[in-house]
Amino acid sequence: MKSAFISPPQQEQMTLSFEQGLSDKYTSLRECIATGVYQRGLGNTAIDLNKAPGNLSVELSDDPTRHFSCDSLERYMEKSKDLTPLYYLIDKFLQEKSVKQDQAMAQPAPILAQLAPLLRQAGLTA
Repeated sequence: MKSAFISPPQQEQMTLSFEQGLSDKYTSLRECIATGVYQRGLGNTAIDLNKAPGNLSVELSDDPTRHFSCDSLERYMEKSKDLTPLYYLIDKFLQEKSVKQDQAMAQPAPILAQLAPLLRQAGLTA
C-alpha cells in the first residue's frame, strides 16, 4: 500500500561492495547486530550506546519484553562504523532473486570441473 504522505525517493543507481550471503549467515537482523556487538566487546559497545551491559545483552537476546531500538541501531552503526546490519538488510530485501540463484548455480561449476578428470581416472565415466 502506498502512503499518501511519503513519496518514493528518486531512483538513483548505486553500486555497493559488501559480503554477499549475509542473509544466509544470520537468521535475523538482531543476530547480525548481536554478533557485531559481541565481537567489539559488550562493555565498550554499551558505553557507546549509553546503556548498562546487562540491559544491552537482554535487548539483544530473545527476551520478548525488551528490544534493541531503531535509534540504538543507528547509534551503534554511527559509533562502531559497522555497516554489516545495513548490508544484511540490503542482502535480504534488495538483492534480486535471480542474482542469488545465478551465484548459487556458479558455485558448483569449479567443483564439477575438478571432479570430471577424477571420475575418468577412476573409470567411472563412459
